[in-house]
Amino acid sequence: MSGHSKWATIKRKKAVTDQKRGNLFTKLVKEITIAAKMGGGDPSGNPRLRLAIDTARANSMPMDNIQRAIKKGTGELEGATYEEITYEGYGPGGIAIIIETATDNRNRTVADIRHLMSRSGGSLGESGSVGWMFSRKGSVEVPKSAISEDDLMELLLDAGLEELESDDEQYYTVLSDVKDLEPVKKALEDAKIPFQNAKMDMIPGNYVELDIEDARKALKLIDALENSDDAQAVYSNMDISESVMNALDEE
Repeated sequence: MSGHSKWATIKRKKAVTDQKRGNLFTKLVKEITIAAKMGGGDPSGNPRLRLAIDTARANSMPMDNIQRAIKKGTGELEGATYEEITYEGYGPGGIAIIIETATDNRNRTVADIRHLMSRSGGSLGESGSVGWMFSRKGSVEVPKSAISEDDLMELLLDAGLEELESDDEQYYTVLSDVKDLEPVKKALEDAKIPFQNAKMDMIPGNYVELDIEDARKALKLIDALENSDDAQAVYSNMDISESVMNALDEE
């Protein structure tokens, strides 16, 4: 899909500001706390916790914050009890949206999500209304400057590579089964190949291309959802052409 920006590429292009860093730290603390609560505080035996810690360290979170979050999850320190809830719905242009949240008050969270959706031309749907369009995968981004596509495929085939996307100008996107995300990371580390944004992702089976008006509304909506207090991750099947993206950048 050359000349287009799928959601992963769009997110990478969005600037990360200092104002958003505090919001990011809050989300990471919640994820570490939940991961430790569900699988224990030892990252060597808890892949979800290990991934959360790696992500936190990649975003310069102090180790003291990480350790406190782990202890809250294991019950060594008092803290809020978070519940994971996933919401599904539709956005401008008919795009599918999934919002994963971690909350200590589900009534507050659903009210906030519903308000943000309706204010920007979206709507909440029933559970399962759009989830069937997505598959949960392990996802890693590798700079194209670091390795050729053929060499990357050869390196990762035995580690669990399922698909290698190369639509982006600067990065390959490596997709694997969730259980193979750690082997993929290890293969890259052993080969000294740089990578970023290793995560569990929701990958859509198809994409919806938006015109400039719907793209403007959709980006505003998802930005608001991502910056809401309880949202942990937002996924979409939007696709925006480079010409539309360039026009929006000039506004």
